[in-house]
Amino acid sequence: MQTTTRYINPKKLLLSKWTAVNPQHKEKHFIVTKTVEPEPPNTLVEQIELEAIYSRRIFIISWRELTEVGRWLQGWK
Repeated sequence: MQTTTRYINPKKLLLSKWTAVNPQHKEKHFIVTKTVEPEPPNTLVEQIELEAIYSRRIFIISWRELTEVGRWLQGWK
């Protein structure tokens, strides 16, 4: 039985690699380039910068989106 989410430690996301399950615009491989500092400081990180390797486009998303097995695979596949 496959689960639809995976556990991720948000403190260890920086420079992690991800593969989109359904690539768009030839953007299949991504890397987490930054964790977005929360407002106010000293609260939990909620968003990350995800950079597409192919196009170098940057997306700001909730790190929790990476837990969705149907959308993201951990590592470059």
